[in-house]
Amino acid sequence: MSAAAHGPERTGVLLVNSGTPTAATPAAVRAFLARFLADRRIVDLPRFLWLPILYGLVLPRRPQRVAQKYRLVWMESGAPLRVLTEELAAQLRAELARRPLPPLRVEVGMLYSPPELRDALERLRAAQLQRILVLPLFPQSCGATTGAVRAAVARLTQDWQAPPELRFVDGYHAYPPYIEALRESVAEHWQAHGRGDHLLMSFHGIPQARVAAGDPYAREAHETARLLAQALALPAGSWSVSFQSRFGAARWTSPDTQEVLRAFPARGIRAVSVVCPGFAVDCLETLEEINIENRAAFLAAGGTRFEYIPCLNARAAHARAHADGIELEVRGALPLEELRG
Repeated sequence: MSAAAHGPERTGVLLVNSGTPTAATPAAVRAFLARFLADRRIVDLPRFLWLPILYGLVLPRRPQRVAQKYRLVWMESGAPLRVLTEELAAQLRAELARRPLPPLRVEVGMLYSPPELRDALERLRAAQLQRILVLPLFPQSCGATTGAVRAAVARLTQDWQAPPELRFVDGYHAYPPYIEALRESVAEHWQAHGRGDHLLMSFHGIPQARVAAGDPYAREAHETARLLAQALALPAGSWSVSFQSRFGAARWTSPDTQEVLRAFPARGIRAVSVVCPGFAVDCLETLEEINIENRAAFLAAGGTRFEYIPCLNARAAHARAHADGIELEVRGALPLEELRG
């Protein structure tokens, strides 16, 4: 029997991001880090080694420093990652509503903080949907991000009776509308603020051991950078890739963003633009680490001009890119007569 016999198919869209402290205070940062760093997909050391370090060294010391950084970028409505993710969701709802599609419910869930992923899934469950499209807001697939989303959703839905069909978007690093949204963002920033000597594309790093074990993240980051450089028609030598946000003593993907920026002035690169194509929305790692800490390092090394190009955030082109992908998913799942109805 066709789906039409039971009425229109009902599909939900679940946007998932990592999470953020609920306040720029040591207590709130400590609570967030305790959840975040306890996840085996974030730190995969044996528990008997890692947990004493986490609770004996990291959590007593790190929250005070991190809270100070959060205070530098905290927004009136809350943490940037949460505020901007919810703004993107609102923009996406509006974009989807303009398209000839059945009504689509869009929810937001975080892996390690409110709004909780569990609550978002329960709201979608209560809506009695036939299908949930899970869209992790991580352009490049990675065990610590898209893999963590898959694992969390599976765990939270394993006891559901008659669960809806679950579809996952495991990264969109080379998706043409996403690359076009990035190109438009960089081009508009250059038009408004001028263009420097070099475009540095900084991605969040991961332990090199994970790359050696087959994690595709670093390869996909380089592919995103290549496609963006191609879309911008950048000549060889005018752009490069680096990795940021190292944690711990293990070897991470390289080169390190701050080391690259410190070396630029000696190479004659004194005006630089930095973009972070691995982050869907701005957060502590972009607003503080890149635009404050790394800016200062570059200028102290002899640089004269540092331009940070914001993440796509709630830009219309960003919402359109995700809506295009969602529409393709829905069109592949529903009979055409329902889409036209």
